[in-house]
Amino acid sequence: MKRVALSAAGLLLCAGVAGAVAAADLGLSAGAEGGTYYRFGEDLRRLLKPNGINITVYSSDGAVDNVHAIIERPGVQLGIVQSDVLAAIASQQTNAAIQPLEDGVRLVFPLYDEQVHILARGGINDLNGLAGLYVAIGREGSGTYLTALSLFQRAGVVPAAMVAINAAEGLAQLRAGRIDAMVYVAASPVRLLRDAVKQSDGFVLVPITAPAIIDAYATTEIPAGTYPWQPTVVSTVAVTAMLVAHDRDRQYCETIGQFAQHVIAGFGWLVTNGHPYWQRVEIQRRINGWEQYDCVRKHRVGVPGAVLLPPRDESRRR
Repeated sequence: MKRVALSAAGLLLCAGVAGAVAAADLGLSAGAEGGTYYRFGEDLRRLLKPNGINITVYSSDGAVDNVHAIIERPGVQLGIVQSDVLAAIASQQTNAAIQPLEDGVRLVFPLYDEQVHILARGGINDLNGLAGLYVAIGREGSGTYLTALSLFQRAGVVPAAMVAINAAEGLAQLRAGRIDAMVYVAASPVRLLRDAVKQSDGFVLVPITAPAIIDAYATTEIPAGTYPWQPTVVSTVAVTAMLVAHDRDRQYCETIGQFAQHVIAGFGWLVTNGHPYWQRVEIQRRINGWEQYDCVRKHRVGVPGAVLLPPRDESRRR
């Protein structure tokens, strides 16, 4: 009986140790729970778990917050960011913790495009019309917040105030007349704008056509009728949501490579069982100015259908 008890105790101890070892192999900083970034993270967690890689998905305030998380937070190696966020942060270099960006942040996969929506009260016809007005620009830490700051700076437009609130509150404030416009960066059609905005509100989508902006961002259009209250096509710009890794010492090179290998092999499962936006993902897409992590590249070899992305063109590096 004593030997049985000792054996049982040993099994329990081993189980405890195994549990500790089996803790998350990789951490992924996403976005608000229930949001698209977070749901993408959960889809990846479900795909990878049977393949022996445990993903812990962390909620965050958005893309800027995710950059801080992958650099500063122990156990977080992956994050979802917008393509303009890293460039903007790296160009400012105001935070010593951000300075390793150029050495440590690498592209794992591109995800999908997100359009810049500027919803405003009627009578505002372009970005210049927002000068001296009150504009909601998203929560601090969000990609919308940083993109909005970048757009106004590039266009030379100075609002009376840029209010840091989320999209739902921004819409409420706009409807109440306390602000004049709100910026929201998300893949169209955006549910909030589709379901919560009515024709009777008299709101419009403001075109973004300033040369200084379209020189830095990809141009796109929001087709007429994307929203029930939107009768005409609207010119705007887009950013790309990207899955990136920060692994400056290459400690997680092999794990991230295996992660990528399983994502490529299981991409069909993601399209079928994951968030509908997986159908928009072009996993082989080239992103100018960004280098795919070589630990990902080497694990793509031999995966059916995989095409290696070329190294970054340093002449176009941001």
